[in-house]
Amino acid sequence: MTDYAELSVTTNFSFLHGASHAEELVLTAKQLGHVAIGVADHNTLAGVVRAHIAAKEAGLPLLVGARLVPTDGPEVICYPKNRTAYGHLSHLLSAGKLQAEKGDCLITLENILAHAEGQVFIFQPPDKLDTTFAEVLERFAARAPGNVYVAASYAYHGRNRERIARLADFCARQGVPIVATNDVLYHTPERRPLQDVLTCIRTHCTIEQAGYRLEANAERHLKSPDEMARLFKGFEPALHRTVKIAERCNFSLDELSYEYPDEPVPVGKTPQEHLHDLTWKGAQWRYPDGIPGKVSAALNKELALIEELDYARYFLTVNDIVAWAREQDILCQGRGSAANSAVCYCIGITNVDPALTSLLFERFLSKERKEPPDIDVDFEHERREEVIQYVYNRYGRHKAALTATVISYRPRSAVREVCKALGLTEDISAALAGTVWGSWGSAINPDQIRQAGLDPANPMIRRAILLTQQLIGFPRHLSQHVGGFVLTRGPLVETVPIGNAAMDERTFIEWDKDDINALGIMKVDILALGMLTCIRKAFDLLQLHKGLEYT
Repeated sequence: MTDYAELSVTTNFSFLHGASHAEELVLTAKQLGHVAIGVADHNTLAGVVRAHIAAKEAGLPLLVGARLVPTDGPEVICYPKNRTAYGHLSHLLSAGKLQAEKGDCLITLENILAHAEGQVFIFQPPDKLDTTFAEVLERFAARAPGNVYVAASYAYHGRNRERIARLADFCARQGVPIVATNDVLYHTPERRPLQDVLTCIRTHCTIEQAGYRLEANAERHLKSPDEMARLFKGFEPALHRTVKIAERCNFSLDELSYEYPDEPVPVGKTPQEHLHDLTWKGAQWRYPDGIPGKVSAALNKELALIEELDYARYFLTVNDIVAWAREQDILCQGRGSAANSAVCYCIGITNVDPALTSLLFERFLSKERKEPPDIDVDFEHERREEVIQYVYNRYGRHKAALTATVISYRPRSAVREVCKALGLTEDISAALAGTVWGSWGSAINPDQIRQAGLDPANPMIRRAILLTQQLIGFPRHLSQHVGGFVLTRGPLVETVPIGNAAMDERTFIEWDKDDINALGIMKVDILALGMLTCIRKAFDLLQLHKGLEYT
């Protein structure tokens, strides 16, 4: 069996380009016998954590990268060979996103060259091999010698071998070898119809109107190594290079050793010692008549586990944010599983008295679960933005950003988009959307279709339902989390790309809470609660009309 690694794979996190989930692509590559798989989405690393998790479970090496789309040249896949190079790639994407509107990324070939150290580049050749492309290859080959390639793919429109030979000869004159790929958009041929629908959604047209915007065939799926060897017979070195590249690009997301930012502590004190002092000082404040034995035991137990897991700085961060908010006369209240913590109560984050309740601290923090703590703090919703900007200013935008929320297709949005792409009328689209099936389900009963006045046996209706079921759960775009901050000691832009949010003065990373949990990255939740604003206004009214002062 031939050794082969597919190095040009687009997932559905290249929004409206790829027609398969990263997990589907990784598992299929493993089943087909690939020695590795490279996932590279358009100007983003948004889907790489999901691919990373799936690849670890499958035991398949994964190349983490991005398909860069410069404004002044051909697309190029970029794979970092090590942790430093990954930081360069993430920094490049961040710079491109931060100078563009939300969802866009503006980078140039010169920007890419400036971050070329440690990268492997695979260029997508233009239809016409001209001097402009030759000059691009020469520039990159000079900057990154031995690390520049051109992707060769079977086009299935006649004279394929002649075209690949001509490409190989052209690239050889520039000192750049070709590498075999299938430029994959989906894991199996059966996803080709969904790929067509995604193209129509992206280009705002119907299937009938799409014409050459659609792929000519269903061949852009993962192929077996033997099938790739058959297609590239006579170009065996192009196949062998895929394996060599995979061996050189052995960076893993497991190398992202997360470091929580340092917190200011008194001279001569460690964060754990400072948290210990604050906790017992707070306990004396909470219990002026003496700390109950039950509470003392809980505090000793919690502080010991916090020290063992090295989470003292996290607690100090939340304590600092809460203390600042109260100095600004902003009402706030910790909640959720943090209410099971006696430490959180004593330092003023929560108000659930452990002396009067039965705490289950393990629900909040457990060594066995190997999950970081998660303290949710609500602030007055009309003043929460002040707290958010305080965090940005305190840590700096290069070390602090909100996490992402992946906005995915739900049944109603999916069925409307599919019907529009298929050219079905608005009344049919509305009727089908009116039958759906909850917020997240994917099954639809034929009786519901009949009740809507439609025939479930109609081929077009059946196709619309099938494609809708496939589209449900696909990511539509990224949005900002309601208040989950990621903070880092070093530059956050070297861990994950940061982009602009739709709201002014907001930036967020490309990974959601599940992604950062999988990588052991902690977040601080700064949430908004309207009732706290109501309470604040009630306090103001009491003071105005009754002379009563509450805080």
